[in-house]
Amino acid sequence: MAELDKEAVVAVLNRILEAELAGVVRYTHYSFLVFGFGRIPIVSWLNAQADESLLHARQAGEWITTLGAYPSLGIGPLLDSHQHDVGAILRESLEAESKALGLYRELLAQVEGRSVALEEFSRQMIHAEELHLAEVDKMLRKPGDLQAFAPRNI
Repeated sequence: MAELDKEAVVAVLNRILEAELAGVVRYTHYSFLVFGFGRIPIVSWLNAQADESLLHARQAGEWITTLGAYPSLGIGPLLDSHQHDVGAILRESLEAESKALGLYRELLAQVEGRSVALEEFSRQMIHAEELHLAEVDKMLRKPGDLQAFAPRNI
């Protein structure tokens, strides 16, 4: 196996950590802003997404310390269009999750052929993010509409 560039890998992991922590804040914030008849299941879903983001942040932080580095105390950008209907929330979520997917793909490119464990972690996170993006995409479609809301390569 080729040697792992720990500095480059840690840099990507820190960006992942920051993005996932931003996800915790973003999804929690969104959950406060949902009103109407569908509030309970939507808030429940948003809270589950916040919990998942926290789990992913913890996993990234553990990898950073496993590699002998210091986890970032920063937080990624917080998108907020100040439009709080569920559609706007989901569109912002789609954008943020697409960026997170890009970070995990960047991590995979750094570790592929260099660390089986980090490759597996990257692939698992890519799998989870792709499924999440597909779920959000379906939520953004009109009932009965089979066409993807935001076509992309999966």
